[in-house]
Amino acid sequence: MLKSFTRNYEDNSTEAGFQFTFYCDICNDGYKSSFVQSDTYKKKRGLRGLTQGVSMLGQLVGGRVSSIGYSVERGGDILSERFEGMSPEWQKEHEKAFERAQNEANGHFHRCHSCNKYVCDSCFNEDEGLCTDCAPRQEVYVAKARAEAMQRNIDESGSTATVWKGKIESKTTTCSVCGKPAGIGKFCNNCGASMELKVCQQCGAQNAQGVKFCNNCGSSMNAPAPVPGKCPSCGAQNAPGTKFCGDCGTKL
Repeated sequence: MLKSFTRNYEDNSTEAGFQFTFYCDICNDGYKSSFVQSDTYKKKRGLRGLTQGVSMLGQLVGGRVSSIGYSVERGGDILSERFEGMSPEWQKEHEKAFERAQNEANGHFHRCHSCNKYVCDSCFNEDEGLCTDCAPRQEVYVAKARAEAMQRNIDESGSTATVWKGKIESKTTTCSVCGKPAGIGKFCNNCGASMELKVCQQCGAQNAQGVKFCNNCGSSMNAPAPVPGKCPSCGAQNAPGTKFCGDCGTKL
């Protein structure tokens, strides 16, 4: 069974040759080792077309979309299925090529002595000798903290900012004439009926259009406005500002 310096790797080998990709445990970017041709396959099939479309040099590759790397526990089963039927000579070449690939890729990774992850140069804090998960770079952490603080400040300012200065008025939302939503204007969007509130002539309370009796005092909305100084009990006319009727004593 192949054993890597990191559990996070992928075997890209084929019958024609050997190649491996080793991945960073944090960002999942990877390093693909140089392609090594198989001598047994070369003897069997010849050299023609063996390396077409295959990279011959080690290279850095981006992180994979799918689940990266396979662990030693399940890797053995997968490899045994992929390379079943390969000759013993090929298997020996495979193991030697894997050891060579590890030595080649090892220089592109660092082991964190805190969490034991193997990480690439970008995810390793050289000053602290630890991965950036265990010891974030100071300048990066400060920049991140400043950005988060800025976002909090913007959210706090936005929550207290006055963004509307219109006048809040009580309006009828449904037209009493056509029964449909009336909109925000003074007239119904559908039938043109007035949406202004009616004022009770007795107490001055505002009522919706179509209401027959005042929702505040119960007076008829069609009742005429009271005559100032006129006694509601005996009908006598009193001087403006009089509090009680001069004829019957009723409170005006």
